Amino acid sequence: MFTDIVGFTAMAQSNESQAMEALERHNRLLRPFFPKFHGREVKTMGDSFLIEFESALDAFLCAVDIQSYLHDYNQSSKDEWKVRLRIGVHLGDVIHREGDVFGDAVNIASRIEPLGEPEGVCVSEQVFDQVRNKVPYLLVKLAPKSMKNVQFPIDVYRVVMPWEKETPSPEASQLPPDRIAVLPFANFSPDPSDEYFADGMTDEIISTVSGISGLSVISRTSVMRYKQAAKSTTEIGRELNAGKVLEGSVRKSGNRVRITVQLIDAQNDAHLWSQSYDRDLRDIFETQSDIAHRIADALKLVPAPSLRPRGGAEDVDAYTLCLKARSLWNRRTKEGIEEATLLFEEALKADPDSARAYAGLADCYSIAANNRFIDQKEGHARAKEALDRALRLDEGMADAHAALGLMLWNERRIGEGEAELRRAISLNPSYASAHQWLGQVMLDLGRFDEGVAEINRAYELDPLSPIVLYNVAANFFYSGRNDEALAIVDKLLRVEPGVAIAYSGGSFVYAFKNMKEEARRFLETYRRLSGDECGYWVFLATFEALWGDRDEGLTLIGKAIPLVEKSLVSPETFYAVMNDRDEFFRWAEWSVEHDVDSPSDLRYNPIYKNVRDDPRFAELLKKLRVPS
Repeated sequence: MFTDIVGFTAMAQSNESQAMEALERHNRLLRPFFPKFHGREVKTMGDSFLIEFESALDAFLCAVDIQSYLHDYNQSSKDEWKVRLRIGVHLGDVIHREGDVFGDAVNIASRIEPLGEPEGVCVSEQVFDQVRNKVPYLLVKLAPKSMKNVQFPIDVYRVVMPWEKETPSPEASQLPPDRIAVLPFANFSPDPSDEYFADGMTDEIISTVSGISGLSVISRTSVMRYKQAAKSTTEIGRELNAGKVLEGSVRKSGNRVRITVQLIDAQNDAHLWSQSYDRDLRDIFETQSDIAHRIADALKLVPAPSLRPRGGAEDVDAYTLCLKARSLWNRRTKEGIEEATLLFEEALKADPDSARAYAGLADCYSIAANNRFIDQKEGHARAKEALDRALRLDEGMADAHAALGLMLWNERRIGEGEAELRRAISLNPSYASAHQWLGQVMLDLGRFDEGVAEINRAYELDPLSPIVLYNVAANFFYSGRNDEALAIVDKLLRVEPGVAIAYSGGSFVYAFKNMKEEARRFLETYRRLSGDECGYWVFLATFEALWGDRDEGLTLIGKAIPLVEKSLVSPETFYAVMNDRDEFFRWAEWSVEHDVDSPSDLRYNPIYKNVRDDPRFAELLKKLRVPS
């Protein structure tokens, strides 16, 4: 907890003796509160206190109690006796040294405090997650603000104090006006099987609206979670931190379609613009473009000169088949991918020049190969061929450039992959996946700050994406900020409870915090969800070695070794912790041959700290075709 007296510097400059009296009064009034909530006074810094607590809840309650007491005290005091504070509270790891504490958590608490109002309390998202169901106070999310020397995005909440109205002030809770969420379109078609068309229209409008300069568009992954959700546009806007919300409906009957859309200000639920379109299906592309232009006009923004639906002009039958195929592809099941592949191929028969269909085929081959539904080498080759065809037909497809960039990156053609991903972002700055993948490329190349910035941008655009949340958590873990990492893992599991990788990643964070029971519990859940016996034994052996039980680690790794060839999980983490360098590099070479090692994980994961100074480590990175 970080406290600061409002206006103390100006007071000290105008009347130093009065300022010193106020400071002494401030110290005398505050100190009794700290032990009451199990707080330890770390130090004073001029007019500020830095206090450490046993829990986030203790810190929160102490902050509110102090401000409540001072509010009553100030009401009955002369002006020169009043003590008005701002308080910031953050949860994070610190380093103890000679009675003092150091680390990012201290810096963040000091940066959160000035965001509050006088007599106010501001807390980080990490504190919010710990206390929100345990305190009788309303907490309101603030608009994003940059903080000096704070690299990662930190959401900040202000506490609505008891003497305030329950309605948050517009200044404190202002939603960014340049962020829009396109909600899933409702299907009003007579045939329920036309649901795919409504979902497809949602995707198309998201893609088209992304062509508006100066507008950030929330990604499909996040908005589709609100399909049939019983929430107001204001609630959704606050949860996605989007100042504008577009909602609509589609009614398709034969070759006629009726589209109704309305643009809403999520700040006050005001309708900014609405329109209904009764059109022939052949006019669907013009309709999508018109919607985007109307939104740009309503928001006084400028549409990009190239604003148009992805895929360009195309046959309407092929377009409809592509929407149906994409709906199946989104399920990510083996059967869904197979059916989608057939439909994309059928679309190409109807329109051999459909860039959209070729891009869809590429996605099918790529997902099928990655999930080993088909031969990996063949699948990736066919995907690349389809992407080349799509881009020859329509060079402006951002998603095709991004998919090609990802493919080149996986082939270790990292420079070419980076160029394609940057091209995708230049075409669609709101394409979260391109930012996420570019961030991974930067991390692989050893450009940590750039990688973190790109993944944070993906998080802003797709705040409910499990894979993006996982990457944000990994970057916190790489930076040694384990409490922040666990807060993101917790958010991920609230969004998607069954994500196995979240449990394996979370188990590593708990292991490094020496929270053994939690690490084992997460690892057991990972084992149950993934069926990965080899990974379970490798990670458990690694943790036992990390905790100092080398003999138990050796016993457990013996259970994993016979399973390695089938699972492709290398025991190299165990040997890195054991500092058995020969065994580590033997297995690391095996991992390179089987393409299961991530350069960024090798560079930054603290599990490998024992072996990074070995000359063979630089050679290992070179074999992965990244700078050492």
